Amino acid sequence: GTEARHVGHTAHILCMAISSDGKYLASGDMNKLIMIWDPVTCKHLYKLKGHRDAVSGLAFRRGTHTLYSASHDRSIKVWSVDENAYVETLFGHQDMITGLDCLSRERCVTAGGRDRTIRVWKVAEESQLVFHGHEGSIDCIQLINEEHMVTGGDDGSPPSVFPYETALQTPDYHQHHCGPSPGSHNSAVQLWKCGQGFRGLEPLFSVPMSGFVNSLKFSNSGKFLVAGGSEEKLSFHIVPFAKSNHSFVSQ
Repeated sequence: GTEARHVGHTAHILCMAISSDGKYLASGDMNKLIMIWDPVTCKHLYKLKGHRDAVSGLAFRRGTHTLYSASHDRSIKVWSVDENAYVETLFGHQDMITGLDCLSRERCVTAGGRDRTIRVWKVAEESQLVFHGHEGSIDCIQLINEEHMVTGGDDGSPPSVFPYETALQTPDYHQHHCGPSPGSHNSAVQLWKCGQGFRGLEPLFSVPMSGFVNSLKFSNSGKFLVAGGSEEKLSFHIVPFAKSNHSFVSQ
């Protein structure tokens, strides 16, 4: 008889991303590989190779099948998933990249961990903007819209929201604090409300969690928040958002 051949990852999966039309699912692992899947059938389509260390972040450009990948090798790579092809590599970070995000524009944003920088990569212009601010490692980053992003780090400060188009005028962004829902090591998820003009920070409430909270993701509708962490047991919590019909779900 024939033995079944393993298809897929053989090391820890660190990140995942799905294209905005739901056609492709990408996953990255500790073995430097990116796997592309059909999310409907779970069929493995192909693998993307090129990073020299663990793949730590993935993001599809909205409305396209362009994929950005970040790695502990300090680089960002651009891929055309439709063509199963490598496009280019972006360099600049001085330490392993810990976060990556993009929206519709031909650019992405990254967090550089212990190099304590945030970078905005303008791919078409072949340029980048560099931000400094956190005192410690910058561990996560998320775009709110095409003009503002939020970051979080291990220095204990509140998450920071700032307009990245004004990077040259305000290179130190830590004075503008505001954030949606940072997770942490203190066994809780904190929900915040941004003030008008993305200035100011108003805490809404916190949700207790067991163990470390390692990842957070809102649903596209904004009605649900999913949290992942180191709690070994499987559990779900549904908590009404303050003065709204929104819910919090954790696993």
